[in-house]
Amino acid sequence: MNKGRKDWIRIGLFFIFFLVLDQWTKYLAKTYLAEMEHGIPLIKNIISLKYLYGGNSGAAWGILSGKTTFLLIISVFVIAVILFLIRNIERILLSKTFQNTKKLIALQYLLVFVVTGALGNGIDRIHYGYVIDFISFDLINFPIFNVADMYVSFSCFLITILCLFCFHENELNAVFTVNFPKKAKK
Repeated sequence: MNKGRKDWIRIGLFFIFFLVLDQWTKYLAKTYLAEMEHGIPLIKNIISLKYLYGGNSGAAWGILSGKTTFLLIISVFVIAVILFLIRNIERILLSKTFQNTKKLIALQYLLVFVVTGALGNGIDRIHYGYVIDFISFDLINFPIFNVADMYVSFSCFLITILCLFCFHENELNAVFTVNFPKKAKK
């Protein structure tokens, strides 16, 4: 099996594991937390597990509430762009263009986390018409969220840090460049 295929299998297994983890936590929340009036405090007055009745029919902080179809279309577009970037990173890794590949691999996995989070919440939108939220940060008045939201939020934060402080301009240009296959000469 060649290196490229092994990498895609590894990425696929990573994706499946974390998608299943997200869906499993939402299943547990819907099954057990929905019946509890006050939820389960994990750290008293700081963080708890509370089922958000009626779910979140919008995006982060409930913006675009009730715009499920629009959010699904945006999610599909974002997932497509990110899959393109993941493929581009794989192409760069296989071509051995850059010496330091660890930051490219880190970027690739962070992008997979973003796709996993987007798809996890997309599954909820399709299946329930809303996203299941159940993690409450009680220390401040913060919206209730879920595991997929954490994937997206933390990954986007770390991607920003990577892009600002770890990548050179030529590396980012390579990741974001569209390379069309060259036509064979007759």
